[in-house]
Amino acid sequence: MAYRPKRTFRQRRAHSSDSDGAEEPSSEPGAPEEQAAPGLTEEGPPSGGGRVEVTARRVRGRGRGRGRGRVWASSRRVAGAAPRAEGGAGVPESRVVDLSTDEEGEAPHSSESKDDQSSSSNSSSSLEEEFSSIVNIPDAAFIQAARRKRELARAQDDYISLDVKHTSAIPGMKKNSDEDSESEPDDHEKRIPFTPKPQTLKQRMAEETTPRNETSEESQEDENQDIWEQQQMRKAVKITEGPDLDLSYSSEPQTVKKFDTLISLPPVNLEIIKKQLNTRLTLLQDTHRSHLREYEKYIQDVKSSKSTIQNLENSSNQALNFKFYKSMKIYVENLIDCLNEKIISIQEIESSMHALLLKQAMTLMKRRQDELKHESAYLQQLSRRAETSTNESLAVDEKTQWILEEIESRRSRRRQARTLSGNCDHQEGTSSDDELSSADMTDFQKTQGDISQDHKKIFEDVHDDFCDIQHILLKFQQWREKYSDSYYEAFISLCIPKLLNPLIRVQLIDWNPLKFDAIGIKQMPWFTSIEEFMASSMEDSKKEDSADKKILSTVINKTLIPRLTDFVEFIWDPLSTSQTTSLITHCRVILEELSTCANEVSKGKQDLLKSVVVRMKKAIEDDVFIPLYPKWTVENKTSPHSKFQERQFWSGVKLFHNILLWNGLLPDDTLQELGLGKLLNRYLIVALLNAIPGPDVVKKCDQIAAYLPEKWFQNSAMRTSVPQLENFIQFLLQSAHKLSRSEFRDEVKEIIPILVKIKALNQAESFIEEYHLDHLKSVIKEV
Repeated sequence: MAYRPKRTFRQRRAHSSDSDGAEEPSSEPGAPEEQAAPGLTEEGPPSGGGRVEVTARRVRGRGRGRGRGRVWASSRRVAGAAPRAEGGAGVPESRVVDLSTDEEGEAPHSSESKDDQSSSSNSSSSLEEEFSSIVNIPDAAFIQAARRKRELARAQDDYISLDVKHTSAIPGMKKNSDEDSESEPDDHEKRIPFTPKPQTLKQRMAEETTPRNETSEESQEDENQDIWEQQQMRKAVKITEGPDLDLSYSSEPQTVKKFDTLISLPPVNLEIIKKQLNTRLTLLQDTHRSHLREYEKYIQDVKSSKSTIQNLENSSNQALNFKFYKSMKIYVENLIDCLNEKIISIQEIESSMHALLLKQAMTLMKRRQDELKHESAYLQQLSRRAETSTNESLAVDEKTQWILEEIESRRSRRRQARTLSGNCDHQEGTSSDDELSSADMTDFQKTQGDISQDHKKIFEDVHDDFCDIQHILLKFQQWREKYSDSYYEAFISLCIPKLLNPLIRVQLIDWNPLKFDAIGIKQMPWFTSIEEFMASSMEDSKKEDSADKKILSTVINKTLIPRLTDFVEFIWDPLSTSQTTSLITHCRVILEELSTCANEVSKGKQDLLKSVVVRMKKAIEDDVFIPLYPKWTVENKTSPHSKFQERQFWSGVKLFHNILLWNGLLPDDTLQELGLGKLLNRYLIVALLNAIPGPDVVKKCDQIAAYLPEKWFQNSAMRTSVPQLENFIQFLLQSAHKLSRSEFRDEVKEIIPILVKIKALNQAESFIEEYHLDHLKSVIKEV
């Protein structure tokens, strides 16, 4: 008997007993069909010796896969049949095999047969036709008896035994058969369950306590179960092929013919084994040699890769490069964050300092204009009183009186200071008159000190690497020395001026270019640091047109020139010679030595020069005032009218001088228009024409000619002067004619050199010939 694996009991699909002859559809499309025979059970006395007819029905096997959650199977039982009439040993006894479904999954008992796996659908259909010809269909009484038998077995043992011996009669069977048939519904009336039956609490607990690791064992058991059932079904098919089968059970064990494996195997000897071993050894040796060759190849590849890595590390040093670039990136990001945080404080302190200086400048300018207006009004009242010849006292308000006293006190202090310094050749009116009162000066110094303290606190919590220009430039210098290509490709020369802008502005907060003692631009720390950085760039860089050469000019154009422009527009006083001289000194350094060397005509430079011109025009219009009084009022040099007129004239000459100091920075046409056209011809010559000819007039003319730039008259072939000086030349000639006929004849020889200096040579020669001044011809020849 074939090996029967351990059955696993599962809930199976319920089938009707009347549908035994129907075919079950496969669970999956294309499932293979197999022939299966149910287990056969012999019923009746063992000595009957009769033969039985085997009733078989074709069953389509359900395809099963390994590991499926559910396994579908079917089994058949044999129902007892009534014994045939005794007629002798040669008459066979009819038996009918019931193929109804076993709900508990009991396997049939049959003899072992050979497995035929190559049966096809055509052979199966032919076998079905052959079986149907020899099968006897049982009657209704037989079917009812078999059904009752199954029900009793289920009720008693919960399974149907395969080794049941049917007796000739069952007590009460016939009596109750009619009642059971009437009480039990037919198969077509039964409800077919399409869902699994609900499990009991015991079954659910058993499933939950089953270990998870038994899944593989269950799958293996399911596979063995499927194989066993297929084998049994094929054996049943093989049994039906014989003409007569004796299915009676005997008390003696059934002998099973064993298969002799030695008959099917070919003969084996030592030569064959040796040959196979040698062949196997040869294959292994070939495989080993191929593996050795691959191993050697891999070894060479590893050595080559290591060599390449070493060469790359030695040549480009990528790790160090990455580390350096990463550190520079972090450094620049931190620097930008620091400057963005501090820029607000820088702007606030800059605004505070600018507002303080602007307030001081506006205070001085307003005071000068108020004093000029009150003093002029006072002198007008004196003139009117002198004209009316009244002896009444002049009524002066308290404010005017206080202003006049204040003016006189400051003048007396300046005279004492000049006397102590030994400067006795000073003209009244050329002083700047920018002294502040002690209270105003104290308040100014206190506010300035507070701003300076706040200025020092801006970067007190910052490391030198992020606030010292020299340290910052050193970082970029290292980059340029190590990786010059990436340095220039990143356009660092364009970024440095923007990074340094806040730091330079901090250093310029205390810097006042209008003070004569202000530090020079070239002496500033930021200037020297940038110059050193540019010098090292010229040494290291192989490019003649290195972009680092423009860093200084860019810094000046973007940072320094805008600050100078603010000073010129709002704080600079063109009447102050000290302020003008200091401002021109710084502007000359910036505009001539730096911007012109870089061959740049920047917008900042143009804006600065334009603001200078605008400010000087405003000063000419607002601050120049030379009153004209009757000659009898100015003949007395000690009279208030004469002193006031003299001060205002020399104040105009001072402004004339300050304007012409911009020679070389401003175009000549602009200077001639401002100094000669607007100031000399409109104010100074008018005052000279109203003056009494004499040594004072000659001195004033000589001083005016001394302020004229020499480069305007450097052309040796030039015989005529600048067109704007024509009125001045005519006044000189007129004064010479008057002096030659007066007691100041000797002053004429002072006028001829003035004409020669301003290149009025034709006029000078004509005057010499007219007055026979041959001794002065040598002056013209020297020119």
